Amino acid sequence: MGTVVSFSLREAERTTADGAAVRDVAAEAALERAEAKLRWVDEVFSTWKPQSPVSRLRRGEIELDAAPPEVAEVLELCRTAREVSEGWFDPWSMPGGLDPTGLVKGWAAERALDEFKIAGVPAAMINAGGDIAAYGRPAAGRPWRIGIRHPLAEDRLLLMVELDGPGAVATSGTYERGEHLIDPHTGAPAYGLLSATVVGLDLAFADALATALFVSGGRLLERISRLAGYHGFTVSGDGIVRATRGLPVALKTAA
Repeated sequence: MGTVVSFSLREAERTTADGAAVRDVAAEAALERAEAKLRWVDEVFSTWKPQSPVSRLRRGEIELDAAPPEVAEVLELCRTAREVSEGWFDPWSMPGGLDPTGLVKGWAAERALDEFKIAGVPAAMINAGGDIAAYGRPAAGRPWRIGIRHPLAEDRLLLMVELDGPGAVATSGTYERGEHLIDPHTGAPAYGLLSATVVGLDLAFADALATALFVSGGRLLERISRLAGYHGFTVSGDGIVRATRGLPVALKTAA
């Protein structure tokens, strides 16, 4: 997927009869399955690999029913995200044809995280290139705290978001990969913001909405404020931060 993925786990506490710690074999096996799942998603959905099912679908070489069923599942989610985002997220309006990249990374990360839930890992977090999903608590009585960097300074914290239980944080911007976010209405790179972040219940939709919020120039912020369980904030070119009410912020610094 062209990015780095990392995991943080709070493994189940297992000990022998004499109190010695035991390796959490179930967590290690879940990690292997999660990694395999992400690699499989990359093989299926990559728009850079010519023989991936999505690349072949884009070129019209196959019909949707010839692709793995997960492709249809993702495209249905994309249709919902397009409707919710008022068209600011639209994989069918990208240069070169269908491109579900803005949603599929979050979707894949959520499904990788499911492997740890199935294995009984009490808490886990996945970070897929800055898009984060987590469940449980990293320690008793302590929520996950996700630092959001300032878009103009890699070593500067903009604010800290708290996830107390299942939740997700996705950020879109051009400060690392350049002008790669496309306005579906014009087909040209979007500009006007430095970054856009969405906090929500599901990383697939948070990922898509963060992209939509960025390319809308922040106009989608009011729409996001009306979505149950979702919040957003933007950083404009002059450094001004705008946020929805109720954003679960633990620490805020000067923009």
